[in-house]
Amino acid sequence: MGFTILSMTFSLAAVFIPILFMGGIIGKLFHEFAVTIGAAILVSGVVSLTLTPMLSSRFLRSSHGKQQGRFYQATERFYERWLKGYERSLDWVMARRRMTLLFSLVILVLTGVLFVIAPKGLFPTDDTGQLLATTEAGEGISFDALIAAQQRVAAEVAKDPDVRSVTSAIGTTPAANQGQLTIDLKPLSERKRSSDQISRDLTHNLLSVPNISVFIQNPPAISIGGLASKSLYQYTLLSGDLDLLNTTARILETRLRQQSKLINVTSDLLIQNPQVTVDINREQAGQLGVSAAEIENTLYDAFGQKQVSTIYTSTNEYWVVMELLPEFQQDVRSLGMLWVRSTQGKVVPLSAVAKFTTGVGPVTVNHSGQLPSVTLSFDLAPGVSLGAALKDVEAQAKEVLPATVVGGFAGTAEAFLTTQQGLVVLLILAVFVIYVILGVLYESFIHPITILSGLPFAAFGALVTLMVFHLDLDVYGFVGMIMLIGIVEKNAIMMIDFALEVQRNDNRDPASAIVEAASVRFRPIMMTTMAALMGALPIAVGWGAGAASRRPLGVAVVGGLAFSQLVTLYVTPVFYTYLDELQTWAGERGWRKKKSGVVTPAPAGD
Repeated sequence: MGFTILSMTFSLAAVFIPILFMGGIIGKLFHEFAVTIGAAILVSGVVSLTLTPMLSSRFLRSSHGKQQGRFYQATERFYERWLKGYERSLDWVMARRRMTLLFSLVILVLTGVLFVIAPKGLFPTDDTGQLLATTEAGEGISFDALIAAQQRVAAEVAKDPDVRSVTSAIGTTPAANQGQLTIDLKPLSERKRSSDQISRDLTHNLLSVPNISVFIQNPPAISIGGLASKSLYQYTLLSGDLDLLNTTARILETRLRQQSKLINVTSDLLIQNPQVTVDINREQAGQLGVSAAEIENTLYDAFGQKQVSTIYTSTNEYWVVMELLPEFQQDVRSLGMLWVRSTQGKVVPLSAVAKFTTGVGPVTVNHSGQLPSVTLSFDLAPGVSLGAALKDVEAQAKEVLPATVVGGFAGTAEAFLTTQQGLVVLLILAVFVIYVILGVLYESFIHPITILSGLPFAAFGALVTLMVFHLDLDVYGFVGMIMLIGIVEKNAIMMIDFALEVQRNDNRDPASAIVEAASVRFRPIMMTTMAALMGALPIAVGWGAGAASRRPLGVAVVGGLAFSQLVTLYVTPVFYTYLDELQTWAGERGWRKKKSGVVTPAPAGD
């Protein structure tokens, strides 16, 4: 078993080598994970070759001639029946190798199809016990009116029986018509609804609050860049033409609102804020001795809350702020009642030197990369994967955007696209590294292919199980599939090592050697697979805090192991015989070519 253990240890540790050199979010998240698992595997390999034999010599005793207990006898009878059933079914499969090969090709094709159509995501939503909400009132709303509206929202949220506390804040966002709420939920053991369900219920209940909109998010466990937005996923438009940018953003926002896979579609485009333009009559102001700076100072004194003094007490100090009375701050006509001091020492009514025009304008003009930008944000409808939603957004943007407007995903959505490409590369690199290491260990190009032949079945089982449990193929699911590469290949290693040994020592044909290897190594294969499956089962079930984020990993490992264990016990022997025949045929053909070659001597010189 020494070489078998060595092959299993190196190949399993090699799975995590590509993760160590990955950049981006994958490298940051799983670098320590890869180091820890890789080091543990190498140490366990050393222990298996040194400490385990010594402990076995001390603790294991011969059972020859001893009467075993009833439990041992019952389990041993069950195992013997199981083994005989496997041997009979394996003989039946070996007699129909072409059907098995065709079945393998069908599974390979289906695995590729499932990989394309499987719902994909970045990180699963988790119940962290906290929700974040952004409130948005009409453009031009006063500060006092915004406070009153947000207080009504906070009171409505606090009525929910699963909400423990609500924190309200205004003035934390660039837009003057927005506020924020932090909603702390009761512990999961004290409530019956998940955070996603509470979010949907609160959104529905808050529709009754007038003059304000509320956008509630279940924040992800890992926040990835992007601008602060009212919804979780973002699509940003950029253009040097501000009018065209605003028009295009409105059209695209309308189109996205019509998509059934998207909810809470909104944007940071706020260009309907009421404003008053003070147009100075320069000629009239010059005749009366009124400067533009004096007009600006007068307006600031009236509306800018200028500090004019400080009152000191024994325990504190208080600022004295000069401003108009509240009733004059709400009427545009009060501007005409202001007086401006001229350089001649006289006071002149502001209406004599300026004209007041009402209109609308932007609350803020956002920029990205030094260009004006508009960010559209959206959430996913229940049961919709992130990959499917982003395809819809891309399709709508392709139809709407002109050549002078550039669009692209930002934040979590952008990270999803880049991560998907990186994970595919990581999966390919893991398979390639294992193939190289197994090729070095076995000094063969063929046997590593036999060992890796069970990988499509593991991937097929993992993808089917994820889809059955309505889970996305996210980062954790991909890591589970990468772990499957190392776990599944050990079955083939145990069989092929024994078969090669039998062929060398007993001069047996490949078919009988691999059948005997499958029978002899059936017990350790089942033991190691069931141990790995049982270890991943609690993760798949989803016990404990933060279980939702780990569940795709456990489901992928359990589903992949269960299906591949059942199939590879039959497929690996078939692949072994076919590839051995291929190797023999290629070797004989090369030898014949070498034997039939004629060496022509070079002509002698004059």
